[in-house]
Amino acid sequence: MDLSFTEDELAFRNEIKTFFQAAVPADTREKLIAGMHPSKDDVARWTRILAEKGWSVPHWPVEYGGTGWSPVKQYIFTEEMSQTPAPAPLAFGVNMVGPVIYTFGNDVQKKRFLPRIVTLEDWWCQGFSEPGSGSDLASLKTRAVRDGDHYLVNGQKTWTTLAQCADWIFCLVRTDPTAKKQRGISFLLIDMKSPGITVRPIQMIDGGHEVNEVFFDDVRVPAENLVGEENRGWDYAKFLLGNERFHIACVGVSKERIRRIKNLASRVRFGGERLSDQADFREKVTAVEIRLKALEITQLRVLTNESKRQKDTQDPASSILKIKGAEIQQATSELLMDVVGPYALPYQSEEDFDRRNEPPIGPDWAATIAPAYFNTRKVSIYGGSDEIQKNIIAKAILGL
Repeated sequence: MDLSFTEDELAFRNEIKTFFQAAVPADTREKLIAGMHPSKDDVARWTRILAEKGWSVPHWPVEYGGTGWSPVKQYIFTEEMSQTPAPAPLAFGVNMVGPVIYTFGNDVQKKRFLPRIVTLEDWWCQGFSEPGSGSDLASLKTRAVRDGDHYLVNGQKTWTTLAQCADWIFCLVRTDPTAKKQRGISFLLIDMKSPGITVRPIQMIDGGHEVNEVFFDDVRVPAENLVGEENRGWDYAKFLLGNERFHIACVGVSKERIRRIKNLASRVRFGGERLSDQADFREKVTAVEIRLKALEITQLRVLTNESKRQKDTQDPASSILKIKGAEIQQATSELLMDVVGPYALPYQSEEDFDRRNEPPIGPDWAATIAPAYFNTRKVSIYGGSDEIQKNIIAKAILGL
């Protein structure tokens, strides 16, 4: 198998890189280089720049706004965007609910929702996890009872990322409590402005407000917002999670972080020697780079099989990408902690740093590193924990 890029793909990479260098707003780029999260406005502004170019949903079918690029060109696009760096398009719309709608939804739903995802007119969030139903997602208890031409929804979702920003939420709800737990679940699209929805923030260990609890109290949802067939939601969720796990590999993000590690390590001295010149540190960085190269090759192998699969299925190898991608993201965050050293101890959250009530302690780049380290602990849990991914690999790939 030849995994080298063709001349056409290399020319495409140069085209993409040139566009990103010119088009990413300077203030957004500086924020990302400093290790800070983009704001909602940053993501929306960048998505609309991409949409004007026709590139905001490059992996979608052409009839819904996609580019027609090969899987390899889509990979190059995502990698270069991460390394620029530029904000990633909102995954909940672009990578998750959008593909579910154009694969399983009806024509009315496609016409209504897909164009607004392309331009980020609608901000989506994901209503899957519940208290007691995280890794064992099929045990979820949020109920949706048919009432004429509506569903009446009651229950609670948790760890709902960016629900405070969202216009819509896609939810797994139980519509048949008597069926086997995977067979009694449906996939609903719910307007976050509906009466009966309450969003409560959860403060994270990094000091930020990224996730939330979402409560549904007699929320009336039009039956036309049911995606696909009633009680088939588990099938659509597996398709969605396969997409999510593939993108969680974040090869480009880790490449950008390694560049940052090397750059900062060249500025820091311990014992009179630059950290970047110390053999033990160099060995750590090299070890992570080798693992990242192996991940990149594995992802390219998965991409070569993309055209052989049915459009409504996902390669179980995405679980391998998810596990190794999470490990490498965590390893790079640990290397940054090695770089910042004792200046990680006077902990400053990103919000504290952004408000600038006090000057940063140590170098101006130090404040965001400890919060990022703690925030990155989550990547081996969300999208399905490592233990769940290993079960998938054992059953679907190894046949155990």
